[in-house]
Amino acid sequence: MRGRYERRSWQHDPTAYAPPRHRRACAYDVFLPDPLDGYGPSMSAETSAVVSDAEQALVRIGSNHARALAPLARLLLRTESIASSKVEGLAVDVHDLARGEARADTGGRLSSTTAEVLANIGAMELAVEDATAAPAFDRAQVTAIHARLMATAANQRMSGRIRTTQNWIGGNDYNPCGADFVPPPPEMVSTLLDDVCGAVRSDALPPLVQAALVHAQFETIHPFDDGNGRTGRALVHVVLRRRGLTPHYVPPISVVFAADREGYIAGLVAYRDGDVDAWVERFAVAAKRAADLAAVYLDEVAALTERWRGQLRAHAAPRADAAAWAIIEELPAHPVINSVVAAAATGRAKAAVHAGLEHLEQAGVLVPLSAGRRNRTWEAAGLLDLVSDLEDGSVPGGG
Repeated sequence: MRGRYERRSWQHDPTAYAPPRHRRACAYDVFLPDPLDGYGPSMSAETSAVVSDAEQALVRIGSNHARALAPLARLLLRTESIASSKVEGLAVDVHDLARGEARADTGGRLSSTTAEVLANIGAMELAVEDATAAPAFDRAQVTAIHARLMATAANQRMSGRIRTTQNWIGGNDYNPCGADFVPPPPEMVSTLLDDVCGAVRSDALPPLVQAALVHAQFETIHPFDDGNGRTGRALVHVVLRRRGLTPHYVPPISVVFAADREGYIAGLVAYRDGDVDAWVERFAVAAKRAADLAAVYLDEVAALTERWRGQLRAHAAPRADAAAWAIIEELPAHPVINSVVAAAATGRAKAAVHAGLEHLEQAGVLVPLSAGRRNRTWEAAGLLDLVSDLEDGSVPGGG
């Protein structure tokens, strides 16, 4: 077991706002995890082979798709963030989310769920950019990721704040007695979180093993009152990028977790119970599947982008330096686009961008979503169907 249980008492509170049976004193078992920094798991030969295979697959994406990754990196990051939210039950239709993202870029109003999923995209961006580049990764980077994640949540007052009370998973809402799992008590959390940060900074283990252990330990500690799962999955990509395994993209590992949520949770429980080998193997298999999915969709989106170029050539054949070509390059990152986003993404002048958008609409590359002439938005033809399949973990053609 990666720690030990300690029996504790929940005090009787006659003034608590709860049914009488939940106000009584009761006993519960809190988990006190062993430190992670410096831990070296003993893995079977089979698991080591799976880890090696998955790491090679992740590296191949960067090697074999180097040119395609630049415009598609944000699509993969976006997909991973959305899937991470889906693991927590926060699901938004892919078309609605893309349109909401375009509205957010121009100050439009969003539903609470859309805003929260978009905040997770922002948290993932922060994780793989700022947190990865931090010379000494520490608690400040973790709380910054969490603060970005929770910035639009209903309980945003807890954003970036390490918990100061006992939390638990399962059971009832009033006390931890009968809970499925009770993380360590609040007085231990800061020390344990510092230990996890030390494990993030280490390079003693294979990168994928390190990411698997950091994630499982973080989930075991559950250092925040909410948002632990999404923050913990962001840390996976902090590790992978800091170790140089995926320096230019975010593999959609959460897509695999979301497709088998029960198996994912079972793996985290196995880690806590001491079967670290089983958890690392499950994590590595998910990473390999994520790499395979990423490779397939990089090819699919590249083929779609080439079809768009063909449509534009057939319709207007604009000059090589026309804004329309530059907008096509940015569409994988912005499935729904408007003139503000297009200008920012391409760095082109407003008049050139407007002309480019008109050309692309006339060529059938962009589908208008609004009839008026003001605040117009367009959807990239065929892209969101691909994105939807990727977010569901589907392989094009059913293969």
